Amino acid sequence: MSDTGVLTSLGAVNPLDPGQRLLVVGGGYTGQRFAERLRQLGADVVVTHRRAPAAAGELPFDSSTGLLPSASELQGISHLLVTAPPDRQGQDPCLSSLKPLLDGLPLQWTGYLSTTGVYGNQRGEWVDESTPPAADLLPRSQARLQCEQAWLNSGWPVQVFRLPGIYGPRRNNLLALQRGDARHVHKPGQVFCRVHVDDIVGALLHCLRLPATQRPSIVNVCDNRPAPSSELLGYSAHLLGCPLPELQWFEAVEGNMSPMALSFWRDNRRVSNRKLTQALGYALTYPSYREGLQACLKAEALD
Repeated sequence: MSDTGVLTSLGAVNPLDPGQRLLVVGGGYTGQRFAERLRQLGADVVVTHRRAPAAAGELPFDSSTGLLPSASELQGISHLLVTAPPDRQGQDPCLSSLKPLLDGLPLQWTGYLSTTGVYGNQRGEWVDESTPPAADLLPRSQARLQCEQAWLNSGWPVQVFRLPGIYGPRRNNLLALQRGDARHVHKPGQVFCRVHVDDIVGALLHCLRLPATQRPSIVNVCDNRPAPSSELLGYSAHLLGCPLPELQWFEAVEGNMSPMALSFWRDNRRVSNRKLTQALGYALTYPSYREGLQACLKAEALD
């Protein structure tokens, strides 16, 4: 990858001891990025994939078809990261299908990637890990909350990482502007929180390196600057030196939005990262979208 230089700056110490193995359930954008960084550090990492036979460094797993790894393939797994979303029934596919196999493993750490959507609509106010989940959650956020609780009640050492919108190389507003399909929508008072994928990787590695007694059960992983999407798009256009699409007021276009798009605009909150950055001492690589987008532009210029 052309942006491995960014990854290699995220610490240089393998957080796993010799003989330990880490399993990533869900090999999507974040899961693959995390696995790649651990392998660069010399860790033994396997990632699930919905096919069989799996390639080197992969294990077959698809809860919808009953495709499961064998007990021998999971031998030695000591750490687990779950990035897979809830299934159609709102259950965690890893717990519903793999728990009998996982029960036989000496798991020393389990990370579950959730969403800051569990805080619901806070009308732009700040929330932190002590803020109770909203009572009127969107269905997908309610499913995430249920999965969080299932993991926290599993009896394993679990950390839940609540994430906002994720961006990074090949997934950002710069590309939307270049493709010509970016929408410049503004809703007064509306902000969104976000995090660069490499700061998710960095936060996970940071927590893995902490003593077990210093790992809180719930951690928000987001940058320092909640901002309107129109502000982010404006900065992206500035970096590219291109014009912005015509401004559209939310009230004028909401009638033409899909239910999914409308759901993203329903919730409005500012998420605090003080536990991560102050109590746990993690230093963000990209404190705001400004630094993050600059890095994305440099990485994509090398592709």
